[in-house]
Amino acid sequence: MDSTLYWLWLAEAVGSSCRLAGRLLEEYPDPAELYGQVKAGWNPPEYLSARAREFMQAVAPAQMAGLKKRCDDLNIFILTPDSADYPQRLRDLPDLPLVLYGTGNPACLNGRRYVGMVGTRRPTKYGLSACRDLSLTMAEQGVVIVSGLAEGLDGAGHRAAVEAGQQTVAFLGTAINKTFPAVNVTLRTELEALGGAVLSEYPPDYTGKMTGTFLARNRLIAGLSEALCVAEARTRSGTLNTVSHAEEYGRPVFAVPGSIYSPTSEGTNELLRTGRARALCTADDVLDTLHIAPGGTELVQEGVMLDELTPNARTVLAELGPKAQTADDLAAATGLAVQAVLAALMELEFAGAAVDNGGGRYTAA
Repeated sequence: MDSTLYWLWLAEAVGSSCRLAGRLLEEYPDPAELYGQVKAGWNPPEYLSARAREFMQAVAPAQMAGLKKRCDDLNIFILTPDSADYPQRLRDLPDLPLVLYGTGNPACLNGRRYVGMVGTRRPTKYGLSACRDLSLTMAEQGVVIVSGLAEGLDGAGHRAAVEAGQQTVAFLGTAINKTFPAVNVTLRTELEALGGAVLSEYPPDYTGKMTGTFLARNRLIAGLSEALCVAEARTRSGTLNTVSHAEEYGRPVFAVPGSIYSPTSEGTNELLRTGRARALCTADDVLDTLHIAPGGTELVQEGVMLDELTPNARTVLAELGPKAQTADDLAAATGLAVQAVLAALMELEFAGAAVDNGGGRYTAA
């Protein structure tokens, strides 16, 4: 049987944004073997919901063949964790997607530099200009802009990438064959024509519960991105939900400063005021942090091959300088957990990029 059917079966069982997906795959990396055990009378893991366990026992993977055929008929590709084109940056997420449905070119999902650009759906002229100019400059340097194909600043980020003739990636909170809002249908066609991709956890013709689907897709925008940029946002918004995911995953957050009198800048200014984000005034603020040189090439710092470092090590390295800092200092600056910082520092020491000055205080080499 096609292995994709087993993944479709497992994804349908646990649902999108399952917080335990990573744990499940650590224990049962092959859904075919898991189904074999279930079929043999073994009960599914107790930490799964009752609905998931009932589905796994009542539904056979072969019953997902109709869904796969529907995808084939619509030229929708299916990515699973054992697919070569599955986004590598999503594999380590605790709530990684077990199945991604997509249109466009999946080759753009790996091997590039990725920056998320998000913001309010009701932006001001200032927010639109900032989003467009920053996204355009980064796209011209080879960065893949990642967003949600929504109204307002999501769409503006994608349009800037298209204007630059570069690839961009969109995550939907709807069925893969539905563009919401419909006004972005043309934009979707254009980004796909340039080799970009549109992805969703929701299959074609999905009619299930929509509550929370857009919030769920926010984690994928944050997960694929090496850094997350917020052009304009209110204090209570889905944009700040994306920021929370970026912080959880250890991605640096940047925010465009705005007028203290503008409600649409209240969220970005609050991120800056509380230290949750770095000021985003020019594209170089992001490009320098990610060590991206003109033309999108990788910078080499003191002989260290940055493209061989993990994302966490790059994030910590960007904060290191001549002033000695502790792991706690670096955790506060990067948003990473202290244990993640310590692991990154060890990696940087081996790479010759960081020096332990004693007492757990580190500087750049």
